[in-house]
Amino acid sequence: MNKKKSIFLIAALILILGISLCLFTVEQTQQAIVIQLGKPVGGVSKAGLHFKVPFIQQVQYFENRIVLYDATPTEILTRDKKNLLVDNYTKWRIEDPLKFYKTVRTEAGAQARLDDIVYAQLRVELGQHDLSDIVSTTRNDIMAKVTEASAVRAKAYGIKVVDVRIKRADLPEQNEKHVFDRMRAERERQARQYRSEGEEESKKITAKADMERTIILAKANKESEQLKGEGDSEAIRIYAQAYEKDAEFYEFIRSLEAYKKALNGKTKVIFTPDIKFFEHMK
Repeated sequence: MNKKKSIFLIAALILILGISLCLFTVEQTQQAIVIQLGKPVGGVSKAGLHFKVPFIQQVQYFENRIVLYDATPTEILTRDKKNLLVDNYTKWRIEDPLKFYKTVRTEAGAQARLDDIVYAQLRVELGQHDLSDIVSTTRNDIMAKVTEASAVRAKAYGIKVVDVRIKRADLPEQNEKHVFDRMRAERERQARQYRSEGEEESKKITAKADMERTIILAKANKESEQLKGEGDSEAIRIYAQAYEKDAEFYEFIRSLEAYKKALNGKTKVIFTPDIKFFEHMK
């Protein structure tokens, strides 16, 4: 009885061992390929329990998540002949594990291939733009084009390029001061030009305002003289009409006004009794 029990246990162990050798598990964060006698025969992208032939087939696991590759900074020449030290990174994932294994085999091999692909596309795109555009206005558009072009070329290796970004874009140390000096000189030249144009425009505006002021004053003086002449003419007419109605009374009023102006307490007057000026004082 003990012998049969032992045989049963041994058989059960052999069966369990055989089943374990025939099955393999793929996690949610993994994908795998089955290798038979050194040659890949199939890819597995679904998580779960899968079957393989024991001793003949082996399983190679790969990452199923997005991988970040931080490239070494490299120098790239821009359209305006500036050396730019570009530090970029690439987000990628394995899209076809079977093709990936046949072409690059490992993540290290994939990153080496991506380094060549991304650098080539960066060199092409950045070489079509000036330094000022790259660091200020067109970087997002450039990186979108680099990502698209890199994804097309990386597909042949079973790789999907998700995104390419520039972390930093600096000038090489030996060129930095020279370029900054040129940029400063260019900004100072533009500032002088703007100031000159502003002064010229200011003079034009001032001259125009002075001319308009002169014209307005001339018109005002002309109208003032006209109104004054019309007023004097009207006063003379009124005085003449009043004089015609009662000449003696008018002469008397005018004499009183003359007395008021002449005898103001500050003027000393020497006259004879028969002077005509004081005719109405008698």
